[in-house]
Amino acid sequence: MRRVSKIAAAGIATAALALSATACGSTSSQKDSGSSSSSTGGKGVKIGVAYDVGGRGDHSFNDSAARGIDKAKAEFGGSVKELTAKTTDTEADREQRLTDLAGAGYNPVIGIGYAYANSMKKVAGKYPNVTFGIVDSVVEGPKNVDNIVFTEEQGSYLAGVAAALKTKTNHVGFIGGVDVPLIKKFEAGFNQGVKDTKPDVKVDNQYLSHGSDTSGFASPDKGKEAAQGMLDNGADVIYTAAGSSGTGAIEAVAGKKGAWAIGVDSDQHEQASLSKYKNSILTSVVKNVDIGVYDLIKSIKDGKPLVGTNSYPLAKGGVSLATSGGYIDDLKSQLDAAQKKIVDGSIKVKTTP
Repeated sequence: MRRVSKIAAAGIATAALALSATACGSTSSQKDSGSSSSSTGGKGVKIGVAYDVGGRGDHSFNDSAARGIDKAKAEFGGSVKELTAKTTDTEADREQRLTDLAGAGYNPVIGIGYAYANSMKKVAGKYPNVTFGIVDSVVEGPKNVDNIVFTEEQGSYLAGVAAALKTKTNHVGFIGGVDVPLIKKFEAGFNQGVKDTKPDVKVDNQYLSHGSDTSGFASPDKGKEAAQGMLDNGADVIYTAAGSSGTGAIEAVAGKKGAWAIGVDSDQHEQASLSKYKNSILTSVVKNVDIGVYDLIKSIKDGKPLVGTNSYPLAKGGVSLATSGGYIDDLKSQLDAAQKKIVDGSIKVKTTP
């Protein structure tokens, strides 16, 4: 195995394609909520996937990963088995899910989300000949893990710039799924982008669940209620980083004339299931999980498994701001200037609020 500390060349080559892909690509395996599904395609890579809560079809984080899986399956053949987390999962449940995949001969085994970190550390040590991948966390210890991480705060900073420039009420909002360090990176970047652009703009921040309660990532009703509360208090641009809960927030914003929603992870303006709300989706902070997932699977096929920590920053297309709909075209010069400063280091984006 080869250890790397920077983005793989394959990821750079596929970034442009990932940016233009639809947010829920065609699938070679069917989603089975809370359970598993598989599809066999002869010789090729046997891909084992453990999704976060919401799974394939969440229109956000998991769907971004699914695009990379679908692309790899289409190119390399083989088989895919998908398991999906439940909001009631214990650590033992996550450990068993990864063990089931590794024990059945799937390689790589990919955990979509930081919640798999502790269980992956245990399971990877038991299966040294299997390459594991984890998105949004770094597993210390085992040498057979590809840690796929992104600079969410950088994309969120750009969203903050856009929000500050678009608000008419000088009042915007951020909704996070769960108050964990990962989601606080989104909050920190967004708040900094707003304040650096217009210091007098008020920012409301709210989380849908706390600690080990991951329901905030899969509760559209909670997202809608939180967004409605912010709208009622005067906010007219709301950025939500909360998995499928974000669909509820977008629905609430769409019901308020002149208000804007900012999506996350996938380009939510291009989601077919959200098409009736697309005129209210200002932009989305796209996190190209598909690139990292595809790179890992390709490395297995090539016989040179990626391990170590692979970072996908703004400079390498790991995160970006979607331009679908043309609603931020008038902000291009300001956004380009902010992006340049982030890339050259003139702006240091915070990772904690």
